[in-house]
Amino acid sequence: MAASEVVDGNTFFDAMKSSSALMAMAVIAILMVMIIPIPPFLLDVFLAFSITFSIIILLMSMYILKPLEFSVFPSVLLMVTLLRLSLNVASTRLILLHGNEGTAAAGQVIKSFGTFVVGGNYVVGLIVFTVLVLINFVVITKGATRVAEVAARFTLDAMPGKQMSIDADLNAGMISDSEARRRRSEIEQEANFYGSMDGASKFVRGDAVAGIIIVFVNIIGGLVIGVLQKGMPVADAARNYTLLTIGDGLVTQVPALIVSTAAGILVTRSAASTDLGKEVKTQLFMQPRVVATAAIMLFIFALIPGMPKASFFIVSAIIAFLAFSIIKAISRAKEQETMEQEEAPAVVEAAETIAPLDAMGLEVGYGLIPLVDSAQGGELLHRIKALRRQMALEMGFIIPSIHIRDNLKLRPDEYNVLLKGIEIARGNIMMGHHLLISADGHDAKIKGIPAKEPAFGLPAMWITERDKDLAQSKGHVVVDPATVITTHITELIKTHADEILGRNDVQA
Repeated sequence: MAASEVVDGNTFFDAMKSSSALMAMAVIAILMVMIIPIPPFLLDVFLAFSITFSIIILLMSMYILKPLEFSVFPSVLLMVTLLRLSLNVASTRLILLHGNEGTAAAGQVIKSFGTFVVGGNYVVGLIVFTVLVLINFVVITKGATRVAEVAARFTLDAMPGKQMSIDADLNAGMISDSEARRRRSEIEQEANFYGSMDGASKFVRGDAVAGIIIVFVNIIGGLVIGVLQKGMPVADAARNYTLLTIGDGLVTQVPALIVSTAAGILVTRSAASTDLGKEVKTQLFMQPRVVATAAIMLFIFALIPGMPKASFFIVSAIIAFLAFSIIKAISRAKEQETMEQEEAPAVVEAAETIAPLDAMGLEVGYGLIPLVDSAQGGELLHRIKALRRQMALEMGFIIPSIHIRDNLKLRPDEYNVLLKGIEIARGNIMMGHHLLISADGHDAKIKGIPAKEPAFGLPAMWITERDKDLAQSKGHVVVDPATVITTHITELIKTHADEILGRNDVQA
């Protein structure tokens, strides 16, 4: 019997260690705070936790690289809002029951916000509270809600195009099956996240409205209870209950404002390779001329009669030093890059790319050489290698290496595919453009050059880099030149597989 009790006890404690059990206990604790009266000391602890947790959420939204890394944010937002409302109920109970005892009746945190933060003047406190609510409700929350709505709509509209793009990459051998599954799952999570954020923003708006109502209820209720039930003078009742109510409102609106800011940062961020701080530093100060111009403008402001000269001169000097530092950093980076290029050894071309191969070949015009040259950022060689591996898995035999060479007889933007020295297909590529593929091959709102997709003969058009995101948001499939060629070769291999398969491939 004792052994079973020990096992049951261990099982209980193990269950308590799990995240799900802790989360359930946290929700129950939040609900209990609404129902059970708590002492002022415990209310101080909960209020401190609310502020700390809000700061953690804000910092988390700044340090993540893409919104999906914090996809649980809508649920966290609901939990934080519920926590603040439960603390409002608990503090309201303490204020109305013990407000006649002094400004410390609801704890030291509320007392500090009601006296020190606003200087003990409840009129100033009421104005500060109103300003915070307006900033949160009208500015931040309304903007974040609108951004979330637009992001959710565009994400859903772009889903078919993204799915087709993943299928095209998979068929071209650029990604594996597991990578394709991961990307599809990421697209689904992104749609769910922005859809949830669209609704979760209403929690913050409702919280702001509830905060305003609670303040007026506390002030009016406190006056009635203090004067009629506690026998306090009207002036003392107004001072005590108003200061406590303003302190309560401020101590809940500050975390609400922090979480609203985090929501705004999260929905306005796009996927990046660095956190928000590094992005802002890189993009905001990448042009030293802009920073230097700002320093000059501040210096001019300092010369205007009546302006505080010392303040403007100090800030102008700091900005000028920042501009000088940026110029020096850019100069050092360029010198370092030049030295690395001069010291870099000559790149020896891999033997498999220059060995004479007879089974299949690809000839390109001189204008398409950057697609093949790795030094110029060309990815065609790597994609063809991945294509051969993918086709080997699908077809059961190894595809011979594809020899790539330039051909001056071709037009600069032209390429052809050879099978055993005989041309079997030809196509055209527009460098610096992307190929838009759709049912009718055009879009009235996107300008492009009509073309035909070479692998399947679908209507298409070449669009510029700046129209790529617009086309993808409208659900069109948009592929780069290397993908066009790789997809074309993939279909040719499938069509001519019987001719590519040699005697050595079928030997036991």
